[in-house]
Amino acid sequence: MRVLRTGTDLAELPPGTALVPTMGALHEGHLSLVRRAAEANTGPGASVSIFVNPTQFNDPGDLAAYPHNLEADLDACRDAGARWVFAPEVELVYPPDAPDAPPPLPAVATDPGLEDRFRPGHFLGVCRVVRRLFELMRPASAVFGEKDWQQLQVVRAMTETLGLGVEIVPGLTVREADGLAMSSRNQHLTAEARARASALNRSLIAAGAERDPPAAEAAMRAVLAGGGVEPEYAVIREAGGLVRYPKPGEAGRALVAGPVGTTRLLDNMPWPL
Repeated sequence: MRVLRTGTDLAELPPGTALVPTMGALHEGHLSLVRRAAEANTGPGASVSIFVNPTQFNDPGDLAAYPHNLEADLDACRDAGARWVFAPEVELVYPPDAPDAPPPLPAVATDPGLEDRFRPGHFLGVCRVVRRLFELMRPASAVFGEKDWQQLQVVRAMTETLGLGVEIVPGLTVREADGLAMSSRNQHLTAEARARASALNRSLIAAGAERDPPAAEAAMRAVLAGGGVEPEYAVIREAGGLVRYPKPGEAGRALVAGPVGTTRLLDNMPWPL
């Protein structure tokens, strides 16, 4: 596996890889995406970017607290089948002498009132770094996890709108034994908060048993309240644009997010199940 840190190193990366963009602190959820990329790419193979993107943090404290362990991440990428890891400094991604104009945001990044409401500026940073990574790394495809469902739809819409020519491939959410979606944030949960966090998964399962969106949302809220979790949102939406209830026969998504203790978590599932 080749580790790329500089622009000179990056020249060694062939175009056409399957890219898995990450911010490091890799867990099994990330590694499942790397394995999918390695298996799916019939060209050069899988590449991974490890870059803690400062432009997508609306809270400076979150940026400062984000875990870093590059050596462990590199070992994990190697074991998962990555052939290249791009781990640049900020100045290579955002050159100070070449200002990078933010891309226009698609409606799914601004209109649903979900992550766009509770993390202002987040998707602007996501779109900015993803476009820049695509420019630098020239992948044929990029794998994004379904756990961050709105982000997946935002990246897909931006890629299509800008004509970037990269196939966006979804990767299934990987869960702990009790159903909690794997996340780098889980390590910050206390034992008490960790027990309460399982209510997110249980609320989504409860929603999936209902066939009426308002009833499904009520079922989610009831499970969350019983688990001691006050959500920022617990909603049923059409799976693509995320601004309305799905029509009969249309793919829907149940989405939930909110703080558990001092840690903000999010999750989603197809609806109905």
